[in-house]
Amino acid sequence: MQHTQDLLAPDTGMGAVTLRVADLDRMIGYYRDGVRLALLSNEAGVAVLGRGSTPIVVLEHAPAMRHAGPHDAGLFHTAILFDTRADLAAALYSVATKYPQTFTGSADHLVSNAFYFQDPEGNGVELYWDRDRTEWSWTHGMVDMDTKYVDPNAFLQEHLTSSALESAAVRPGRVGHVHLSVGDVATAKEFYVDTLGFATTAGWGEALFVSAGGYHHHMAMNTWNSRGAGRRQQALGLGLVRIEVPAADDLGALVARMHDTGVQTADDGRTVAFEDPWANRIEVTAPGRG
Repeated sequence: MQHTQDLLAPDTGMGAVTLRVADLDRMIGYYRDGVRLALLSNEAGVAVLGRGSTPIVVLEHAPAMRHAGPHDAGLFHTAILFDTRADLAAALYSVATKYPQTFTGSADHLVSNAFYFQDPEGNGVELYWDRDRTEWSWTHGMVDMDTKYVDPNAFLQEHLTSSALESAAVRPGRVGHVHLSVGDVATAKEFYVDTLGFATTAGWGEALFVSAGGYHHHMAMNTWNSRGAGRRQQALGLGLVRIEVPAADDLGALVARMHDTGVQTADDGRTVAFEDPWANRIEVTAPGRG
């Protein structure tokens, strides 16, 4: 059992996910015109897209890099969380209309409604809305989740509004969770729970779900396509996962845990960076630091 001092702070959240991309213009088009993120900046081969002023996806142009193999570790999906079902419906309608071939599925997870896509370079994307926490059920400390079919057309018919479509890019949204492909779940638990300080919220066989503060999950790891995968080589796809803790003291406690377990960290005064066992790069930030 984890001690409170070994856990990430309850108000921990996820920041923007960086993707290395081969065709920057095409990928900007997908996230801007399809997912309906606003283009917040685009200079020196790096484009930042988000909702309102909140960055969600950072696209780094890396045309010389190769695509990762289908069974490599890396990103399973970036999950974008919307405040309302109308906001989710607007994004669903837009991406399914403009990029219908990228749709891969839908689910009612009991805690959320989710719709799944693959962007033009094969990165997984989840668009979702959470039910209120009072509607979630927990059993022996684990959140009850399931995968039930959601008819996307019925969802749109019930929740799509013209106002949500018209104001999509300025409406709230953020990275709700990040789901990774890893080589084995036991090693993922040792790193993300025992060292980094997330708490386990669900898990079965080939998948692990972890969070801070009783959320259903801020991160997940699975071996569905990547069992036995080793450390990643430089490739297109996931470049960086960002975690945001609420205070500098929380970041200091995390760094101490990392050092105690021999994880190498780099600290530039603003962020602390390190790699997980599969060379996925993680950066942790705290407000007002640096």
